[in-house]
Amino acid sequence: MSKIRIYNTLSGKKEELIPLEPGKIKMYVCGPTVYNYIHIGNGRPAIIFDVVRRYLTYRGYDVTYIQNFTDVDDKLIKKAAETGETVPEVAQRFIKAYEEDVRALGVLQANVHPKVTDHMPEIIAFIEGLIEKGHAYAAGGDVYFRTASFPEYGKLSHQHIADLKAGARIEVNEKKDDPLDFVLWKQAKPGEIFWESPWGKGRPGWHIECSAMSLKYLGETFDIHGGGHDLAFPHHENEIAQSECLTGHPMARYWMHNGYINIDNEKMSKSLGNFVLVKELRDEYSPRALRFFMLSAHYRNPINFSKELIQQAVNSITRIDNAVRNLKHRKETAVDGEMTAEERQILERFRQTFIEEMDNDFNTADGITVLFDMVRETNQILTAPAVKRSLIQAYLSLFDEFGGVLGFTFGEAEENGRGPSDEDVEKLIVERGEARKNRNFARADEIRDQLQQMGIVLEDTPQGVRWHRK
Repeated sequence: MSKIRIYNTLSGKKEELIPLEPGKIKMYVCGPTVYNYIHIGNGRPAIIFDVVRRYLTYRGYDVTYIQNFTDVDDKLIKKAAETGETVPEVAQRFIKAYEEDVRALGVLQANVHPKVTDHMPEIIAFIEGLIEKGHAYAAGGDVYFRTASFPEYGKLSHQHIADLKAGARIEVNEKKDDPLDFVLWKQAKPGEIFWESPWGKGRPGWHIECSAMSLKYLGETFDIHGGGHDLAFPHHENEIAQSECLTGHPMARYWMHNGYINIDNEKMSKSLGNFVLVKELRDEYSPRALRFFMLSAHYRNPINFSKELIQQAVNSITRIDNAVRNLKHRKETAVDGEMTAEERQILERFRQTFIEEMDNDFNTADGITVLFDMVRETNQILTAPAVKRSLIQAYLSLFDEFGGVLGFTFGEAEENGRGPSDEDVEKLIVERGEARKNRNFARADEIRDQLQQMGIVLEDTPQGVRWHRK
């Protein structure tokens, strides 16, 4: 069996995955700042790293998956002032909204979802440790990281510290000793939420939270750190600097970053007003189609969102669903018998190809291609006058197996309210069958038309009625 290879942003190349502890993977993924509903760009890392976690589990690893919530920040303070809520109320409202969105997209819950506000003692102790070691300094109620104290600064984004320093600009009345220094603790302004600290009333800077929480839950060094490409610099760069200065050890072995999302071939940004909220897309499209769209390109590549591409995803997942439905339908009239050696080999070849593609830096796009190869094979099998039940079950099991990795259950009803449920369709088909049996053809035609308006296509076959969604 092939070995898993990951593109490591730190080295700039693919590397074999060698866990720190055999059989176990410790993984930290940066979560959202919970001040608003998430847009489709936030949805991509949620889905991508969910699949990474699922696949590592599928390959036999015991995965510990941590994803944080940033629940105090300038954006939350601003939102609270606008709405008249407290910062914790804003955070809780949008944490709930986030969970509703990502659960709909098939994302599993993390082992732990740590929140910044629950970890102030760890964050303050982390900052105190940096000050004691000379890597940070207090200045007028703020605390800053001394970037020059970490000579390797820039190694993740492959930028030299001298070039970064040359491009930096210092602001008027800036408290920092150096333009590259970044804030670890921010002095509270009048009326702002705050925590007591050795440096006065304040709250953490953005970068320190992930260092403190990953240290608590995963230790000084863990296996995989993930997030969007936009986080590589400066967020992850700063995490590395402060963590490695405190512990003296590498923070993470492998750094993974997913690519951007463009909207109709333009970079998504709030300034352009072209960002799309997941909750709005869920009203218009099947969440399964949105997930399928996200996985139809390699995670490191940019991906373009358009209605045409989402419709392609709808059509693609419908093809797989229909193949699975047809298998289930034909199973009812299948014959007994064992699979041949050749049939077993074909099934195993599908499995090995899927694993090889996913081992190659979690290549979901080519993994999905294997599913379509299976669809073609099953469609061919089902043209035979007699099909073995064992063969049908083997294909159904393989669709379930791959679906579990990618986060899909194929052939079942949608759960977003788009169209009738499977149960409702089956009831109407039974009623239509009774109407035909009683020679009430007018009612039978009426039911067919009703189902067609619902997007359901019926096929009368020698084995009985089968159906699929348009």
